[in-house]
Amino acid sequence: MPHLLLIDDDIELCQMLTEYLTGEGFSVTSVHDGVKALERLNAGGFDAVILDVMLPGMNGFDVLREFRQSAQTPVLMLTARGEDVDTVVGLELGADDYLPKPCNPRVLVARVRALLRRSGGERSTAVVEVGDVVLDTAARRVTVGDEEVVLTAAQFALLEQLLRHAGTVVDKDALSRHALGRELLPFDRSIDMHVSHLRRKLGPLPDGGARIVTVRGAGYQYTRQSE
Repeated sequence: MPHLLLIDDDIELCQMLTEYLTGEGFSVTSVHDGVKALERLNAGGFDAVILDVMLPGMNGFDVLREFRQSAQTPVLMLTARGEDVDTVVGLELGADDYLPKPCNPRVLVARVRALLRRSGGERSTAVVEVGDVVLDTAARRVTVGDEEVVLTAAQFALLEQLLRHAGTVVDKDALSRHALGRELLPFDRSIDMHVSHLRRKLGPLPDGGARIVTVRGAGYQYTRQSE
């Protein structure tokens, strides 16, 4: 039974979501302020986190920023509907996906299950190696040269897809389905933000070239060094 940490200061909403999520086969722990949430996160033991932006004591962005310094547990951010800046900031800080509030519980469950699948439920024993990058799907480990690169679940899934199709263009819809488990929504910048993180974490190719290039109107391509 996957264990979720639900962080939201709306107690009634937490009770409703806990009842629904429990009925869907999850174990749920609720926390209603940012400081206590960070304490519980640091204690570990959760398979995924549902994190609201607006929290007393310490807002969701600060909680996520601190948490991402030591852990890569999948995080689904709850953002205010229509507040694109919240979505962008959440993804910049390392959220794996987001959902505007108020949200449909069935959609929430689908998003959480998708994150869980990509963080450990759909592992294979294959190792993907392109140039100086080695991605081990069993160990959930990525190295560039001799250095390990720590990625979130969504970033790992996205990089795996790009590496498996290195040298060819992968469209954003395919990347979203693989990395986030959902169709790409209109004006959705999730994939763009995750690619931005990957570029920064992986750095350039040994020859100084870009590892991941944007193909306008088509998608993204991981560059083979020989190209």
